[in-house]
Amino acid sequence: MTSRYFEDAVPYLVAPDELSSFTAGEPSYRAEQLRDWLYRTPVLDVEQMTNLPASVRERIGPNLFPFAVEAEQVADSGRTRKWLFRAGDGVAIEAVLMGYPERATLCVSSQAGCALACTFCATGQFGFQRHLEAGEIVAQVAYARAFLRQVGMPNTPDRLTNLVFMGMGEPLANYRRVREALRRIIDIGGMSARAVTVSTVGVVPGMLALADEPWQVNLAVSLHAADDELRSRLVPLNRRYPLAEVERAAANYFAKKRRRVSIEWTMMAGVNDDLGQADKLAQIAQRLRAHVNLIPLNPTPMSSETASSPTAIRAFLDRLTSLGVKVTVRDTRGKDIDAACGQLAASRL
Repeated sequence: MTSRYFEDAVPYLVAPDELSSFTAGEPSYRAEQLRDWLYRTPVLDVEQMTNLPASVRERIGPNLFPFAVEAEQVADSGRTRKWLFRAGDGVAIEAVLMGYPERATLCVSSQAGCALACTFCATGQFGFQRHLEAGEIVAQVAYARAFLRQVGMPNTPDRLTNLVFMGMGEPLANYRRVREALRRIIDIGGMSARAVTVSTVGVVPGMLALADEPWQVNLAVSLHAADDELRSRLVPLNRRYPLAEVERAAANYFAKKRRRVSIEWTMMAGVNDDLGQADKLAQIAQRLRAHVNLIPLNPTPMSSETASSPTAIRAFLDRLTSLGVKVTVRDTRGKDIDAACGQLAASRL
């Protein structure tokens, strides 16, 4: 099946079991070889698929990936890279690769833009363009895996160890395509499901569906407020799926997967960083046996919110800890290239 965004077929936009369309006239094992190149040992250029005949490589042509690399920005002494990919229909897709001594984590996008309009998130401020296809999601992963192996990053493993669906878009609002991307990444690409995290602001039907899937992926729930009044202001989706429903769906996920759910909490000065919110959050976290990640707000061009002070973050963390909650403050990477949490697509203003 050829993508509607390209005149010519693009391998990542073709179902893995239909790759024989690229190897017509060749022995059947050529399609298996192509699948291995795409999903198990991806490369940056089709000419690096050395065991495929030249005729097959020519048939694929220049469209190995379903996007072009329009820009690459580097931060943190080379250990953070943000790529702006331009899809065939012109939409922008951003992915961020973060390197650490023991791991390499890729933050992928699942939509071009976002329709959920969280007040503090740059992606939502620019609105929704379209869902990304499963192959466009998988291709971000393949590009990063090939980059790590062939180019590399300082003081970082040469393989992708962790994957987080925390880029542009709400993954569970694009459930069918995200599910297919997970299948390809895990079942075909061989990545451990336990190294994959899917983030949501509380799309309850998607949370319930994900709990019934076969993969032991991690679930991160972005709460940002511990009562419906405040959360509905920050996260408009809360009016459709209020906190109690989101909590029940998270509890269901834990019960079925036995995987600890994470709660994401963006720290905003004078908004959600008071100790009253900490006390309410602690009750939710204790019921779910969840881990809380505190995320200092990163600036976005269309939001009036500001980051909580270090003192306020410390007090919030101490209150949660005193109430028995496991909590960490997330390491902020790529802030100066608009690659940190909540900043993706900010530079397009």
